[in-house]
Amino acid sequence: MSHVTTHILDAALGRPAADVAIVLETSSGERIVSARTDADGRVKDLGPDRLEAGDYRLRFEVAEYFARTGTDTFYPVVTIDFTIADVEQHYHVPLLISPFAFSTYRGS
Repeated sequence: MSHVTTHILDAALGRPAADVAIVLETSSGERIVSARTDADGRVKDLGPDRLEAGDYRLRFEVAEYFARTGTDTFYPVVTIDFTIADVEQHYHVPLLISPFAFSTYRGS
């Protein structure tokens, strides 16, 4: 399993956000991997099985998703910066989106 996983839920529609491009990168912007969410809004294989301790960023390209649903959005890209402190732990970083808001939390 990837060290980092994510999923996206469209809170306005109450369903997963499918086929959204996501990039995992270092805090300096070096791309580690890119992927797209599946039909359940999840990316299970996002990067390597192990990352070094440090700061990372997930970039969610949500503009295309909202365009497909015919919805204007204020946030074309959502970025989440996070820290891997314990390399033995799994890091799940979910994202809840709506056209004019987003939220995240440390998942399990």
